[in-house]
Amino acid sequence: MSTTNFDIVVFGATGFTGRLITRYLASHPQFTQGLFSFAIAARSQSKLHTLVQDLKLPSRINTIQVDVTDFKSVEAVVRRARVVINTVGPYWRWGTPVVKACARNGVHYVDLTGESVWIKEIINQFDYLATKTGAIIVPSCGYDSIPSDVSAYLSNKTLKSHGDYDVATSISGQKVRGGISGGTLSTVFTLLEDVPRDKLRDSAREHSLSPGETPAPGAFFLMAPANKKLVQRTFGLLELQRIEASQLGLPAEVAKITRRESYGPSFAYDEFLILPSRFSAIAFSTMFPVSTSPTNLFVTQLRWLLKKFLPAPGSGPSEESMEKGFFEIVNHTTSTSTPSVHVKSVFKGDRDPGYALTAIMISESALSLLLPPVSKPPPPFKTSSLPEGLPALAKKGGVLTPMTAFGDVLITRLIDTERFSYESHVVGQASSSESRKDV
Repeated sequence: MSTTNFDIVVFGATGFTGRLITRYLASHPQFTQGLFSFAIAARSQSKLHTLVQDLKLPSRINTIQVDVTDFKSVEAVVRRARVVINTVGPYWRWGTPVVKACARNGVHYVDLTGESVWIKEIINQFDYLATKTGAIIVPSCGYDSIPSDVSAYLSNKTLKSHGDYDVATSISGQKVRGGISGGTLSTVFTLLEDVPRDKLRDSAREHSLSPGETPAPGAFFLMAPANKKLVQRTFGLLELQRIEASQLGLPAEVAKITRRESYGPSFAYDEFLILPSRFSAIAFSTMFPVSTSPTNLFVTQLRWLLKKFLPAPGSGPSEESMEKGFFEIVNHTTSTSTPSVHVKSVFKGDRDPGYALTAIMISESALSLLLPPVSKPPPPFKTSSLPEGLPALAKKGGVLTPMTAFGDVLITRLIDTERFSYESHVVGQASSSESRKDV
């Protein structure tokens, strides 16, 4: 692999979310201190030039013209990076060559997909290869699906701090205010128009992304299918790690750590949307699935109307609208023990979760693979090694999830931005401030 020129390359920098990511990275304290470098890449050189002018980017941020349909072009750019941030969706249509190039060359990768069917494809194609090259491939590093992954992770961590318990159920309720972009809608239409029906059905199965399976309770939330499958993959990867540590006779301390990190074989996760009243919840749960059902959306005329009147790719909510956005995810976890132990975790974000906060989440995910958090001492010298504190699975590479790749490092980074907060405690026991000290 050739020498890298940049710590991060942002693919799709001229898109709506790509611009937000570029702006965030350019103002990041670790960038202004010279602790990391990055370049922005897109298909149109003129749009890159306009972006540089609009954001008044410094000259040390290079621009790179790349066409994601040209694999040789993609691989040439990937080889110049340590971490790729890929915002070019729909990922089913455009994402695979970028993942392939990263997996082949041992380059780390993060994206914003919520397309479970595509994630299953890249697991099947590139997970093994990535473990051999050391590439850490982490899909769904935005509002899809970091809050869900974090909430289940925090509750398990708090539960384990109070004893050797396994999780029975982990259920998250979400409150959210945010806008929608044309790129998100384009992804929905691509899944309906381009993905074979058998692959959609297969990816819709419970635990379709996880190495292991457990039963799960049911609830309705628009983003629940993608979020559930990602959390289930976290569970499966951690459970497989625990089993391997036990069967391979690894040192007792290693086995103890994997036992503490695992959620337990009976783990079941679900999500729902928190609404003001029981009536509104029933009405929403009844009407929304009918209006957006695959049966209806597969109708060509309806898709044509939606494309005509909803936001076009490249557009998104206004700055004022994003300032007013937020999310709050409340997770309730119970143990398998009798009597059961009940943990409540709350994870909050202040700003539009799908765009303003997503730009922060994916940027901090990429930086988790390069540097310690802002609140920690900077490294004495630049190194190509992974920062301390990342989970053991990250050191093995492969197609991972936010919590199996970044763990506490990412949570600390998000808290450092002062846009996120959390609390986690056993109900009726310790205060949240005590739990926060563990991360």
